[in-house]
Amino acid sequence: MPRSQTSSHGAPRAGSGRQVAALDDTDRQIVALLRADGRLSVRALAEQVHISRASAYTRLERLHRDGVITGYAAQVDPDRLGLATAAYVSVSIQQGSWREVRDALSELPGVERVALVGAEFDMLVQVRAHDNHELREVVLGQIQAIPGVRGTRTWLIFEEWVT
Repeated sequence: MPRSQTSSHGAPRAGSGRQVAALDDTDRQIVALLRADGRLSVRALAEQVHISRASAYTRLERLHRDGVITGYAAQVDPDRLGLATAAYVSVSIQQGSWREVRDALSELPGVERVALVGAEFDMLVQVRAHDNHELREVVLGQIQAIPGVRGTRTWLIFEEWVT
């Protein structure tokens, strides 16, 4: 189930059309441990949560099946990848065009996140680039050229912390 259809406690949100079992404290511990280290073995996970390996396997299978866990990914240092320039770009769009704009933004190189927001603008986009010239091309040349985009505003990110 997409993240937008579940609450922070794992219960289905209105309109999701799918019933998901509520998460208990053990499920939340499993998710927290995997968010901290997605390479954690089932054995280590079971030991840290104080459950059997069989129970850990069963819970992991359910968390995957219910869409709570949607995948695993490596966390990387953008600077070491040569992506030293980062920005948040607010995007104002024409009414009713959010799906098309979202899809177009998702295809652009350097776009890491796209969020539909309730603010004086409609979307917030996180972009990474090698330098300011590349960032300018993404924002002014590509994002502003998407049909339905009315305007953008860019905030450079000087420093980031992962919590």
